[in-house]
Amino acid sequence: MSGLDWGVLIGTIAFIVLYGVWKTRKTQQMSAYLRADNTERWWMMGLSIMATQASAITFLSTPGQAFDDGMRFIQFYFGLPLAMVVLSITAIPIYYRLKVFTAYEYLESRFDLKTRSLAALLFLLQRGLSTGITIYAPAIILTAILGWNLTATILFIGVVVTFYTVVGGTKAVSQTQRLQMAVMLGGMLAAAIVVVRLLPANVGFPEAMAVAGTSGKLNLVDLSFDPNDRYNLWSGLIGGFFLALSYFGTDQSQVGRYLGGETIAQSRLGLLMNGLVKVPMQFLILLVGVLVFVFYQFYAPPLYFNQQQASNVLASEAAPAWRDLEISSQQIFQEKKAATLALVEAYQTENKPGEEQAAHRMQQAEAKRKEIRQEAQLLVKTYNQGTDLKDTDYVFLTFVTQQLPRGLVGLLLAVVLCAAMGSTASAFNSLASTTVVDVYKRSLRPNASDGHYVRASRWFTVGWGAVSIFFALFASQLENLIQAVNILGSLFYGTILGIFIAAFYFKRLRGNAVFWAAVLTQIIIFLLYQYTSIAYLWYNLIGTILVVSLGFLLQPLLRKPA
Repeated sequence: MSGLDWGVLIGTIAFIVLYGVWKTRKTQQMSAYLRADNTERWWMMGLSIMATQASAITFLSTPGQAFDDGMRFIQFYFGLPLAMVVLSITAIPIYYRLKVFTAYEYLESRFDLKTRSLAALLFLLQRGLSTGITIYAPAIILTAILGWNLTATILFIGVVVTFYTVVGGTKAVSQTQRLQMAVMLGGMLAAAIVVVRLLPANVGFPEAMAVAGTSGKLNLVDLSFDPNDRYNLWSGLIGGFFLALSYFGTDQSQVGRYLGGETIAQSRLGLLMNGLVKVPMQFLILLVGVLVFVFYQFYAPPLYFNQQQASNVLASEAAPAWRDLEISSQQIFQEKKAATLALVEAYQTENKPGEEQAAHRMQQAEAKRKEIRQEAQLLVKTYNQGTDLKDTDYVFLTFVTQQLPRGLVGLLLAVVLCAAMGSTASAFNSLASTTVVDVYKRSLRPNASDGHYVRASRWFTVGWGAVSIFFALFASQLENLIQAVNILGSLFYGTILGIFIAAFYFKRLRGNAVFWAAVLTQIIIFLLYQYTSIAYLWYNLIGTILVVSLGFLLQPLLRKPA
């Protein structure tokens, strides 16, 4: 990295953190600390909601997902806009009427304390673990590509976020996330423009899309119904709808963002803004990944994008075999490049037979490239302690550091760190508020002063920050990073959503039945994950249906609690 890149990176992060601390330095009341004193405007909440969901994994792993698998991941978000409408109509009025600090407070008034505590516990478990991944993911990738120290990077992200979240609470999170979101969107838009400008002189955006389409990367919609397929229209609309309903309606990291709205209308507009903007934003991020794929059709990519792991192979007795694979990979690349240039020429001259012939040559070259890649991945797994990591998580940052001009590298790295900080800050704040409101205040110290609970919130923020940092230091990757977080969420969100659905819409159900239905459902979901191949998005629907159905079955069998 150049001095200019370091200046852009450090200056951007420092300004955002100091601005957030300065704007919220006098926050002392519990209402202000946990609910922003109900002063947030709709656009501020919309940006904060988006920044909470858009972790560093979004900007590192999603372009790699598109590079490897095309645009079909966009279907994951198709159910989100509908979920925002449903939550605006149903959940927000209830939360505002009860003036709750967390979503789980409502469950005690509707059911009982143990049901409230169970939902809060499931949230704390899921969010505490996933926050460790949101810290670990950018840290390990930055370490592998830039040579930064892994422990130091994890500590930097975790400690800085803990600091400004402790100082200002929800207000600090919202203030910083506005700036972070601006940096993230601006950086990705700049990356998309620069990638197109780096393509050969005779290749513009239309030609790039033609190459991407021929390579099967513009697979936006898949109409086939397959419960084992993670990304198709039906899993996105149905499974994605229930995941979004649970995440935005019951996860305190999101509920806490819109509970601070000035009015119900402001909070509704904030959620609807997220529903309208989120899908185009993800489309842009995926498009950047597709454009990077097109770039590497004209310029030779590395055999393996995780250079740290490749270096481990080169330092072993397998080095000659690795170099042979690199030579073979370069030869295949030249074949594919020639076929791609022929495709571009045929596209520009509207030569359909020429396009088909070039496409066939590209597919043959791609099949050979995949065979070489499989051999390389086997060597990586053998000489990296048996770890089989998907190097597509490293594609985008490799491109950024090797191909982008000075200054823009620092900006894109700032995008990654801003995303990590924004989502982590929301998680710390929500973990602390849930612990204080649903556990500490409710069951341990019910009659303490407002100032005491603010101090307790600050200490619990520090505690959860330490737990997440500890988990990040010992975490290991699960498949593609963006999928790892979504899988972890889907294991718990269906059960939590089922509890809330029962509370909102099934007035005959009582707390005892719902509590045990939720316990059984969570066990069943774990068993399904362990022993079946059902795509994880469906766990959200299955969990929701199970909680409600088992609740009705169990209610006649259980006596009402005393």
